[in-house]
Amino acid sequence: MSDSEQQKSQSPRENPSESSLEDDVLVKKAIGGDEKAYKKLVNKYERAIYFHILKMVKDKKQVEDLVQETFVKAFDNLNTYSTNYAFSTWLYRIATNHTIDYLRKKKLQTLSIDEPVKTRDGDMQMQLPDDDASTDRKIIRQQRQQMVQQAIEDLPPKYRKVIQMRHMEEKSYQEIAEVLDKPLGTVKAHIFRAREMLYKALKDKKDRF
Repeated sequence: MSDSEQQKSQSPRENPSESSLEDDVLVKKAIGGDEKAYKKLVNKYERAIYFHILKMVKDKKQVEDLVQETFVKAFDNLNTYSTNYAFSTWLYRIATNHTIDYLRKKKLQTLSIDEPVKTRDGDMQMQLPDDDASTDRKIIRQQRQQMVQQAIEDLPPKYRKVIQMRHMEEKSYQEIAEVLDKPLGTVKAHIFRAREMLYKALKDKKDRF
């Protein structure tokens, strides 16, 4: 479901709160490129979104990544947000859908292509892997990895470093902050910005696969 469709399924807000009106102002500024407005929205909702996702995903490290990815996705689609609806509701919907997508993909990855499948007749049949399809998938996966790696290499040094430490060395946010001797908030901001840049760099190429 697209963001616009999600909003159509929600009821227009009546008598918006002061907090919602403040969000509208910040969203408008963020769309105009005001980074302070971006940070205020993140600071306001980051903790709430974290606990919202934690109800669905118990791996706290993965939750942190999903929170960041939620904000990246939201900010990349701010132009689709309508002030007829609460920004918080819109953001929670993105967080929910993104987390569901993550869980669905994770479940698919854990299913073995060799597991027996029960047919309508009750018989058990083995799913035999298609060698050609498997080879194609492997090639596509390698191409994607190369594309992502190239996008990371093209990042400015300070952003490339934190992304490498986070995703290749699998360090926690706190560990990265200690290694780089930077405030935890700065590290999170750099990782957020790096992911945003990667998302935009890869977005135009995704239809290739």
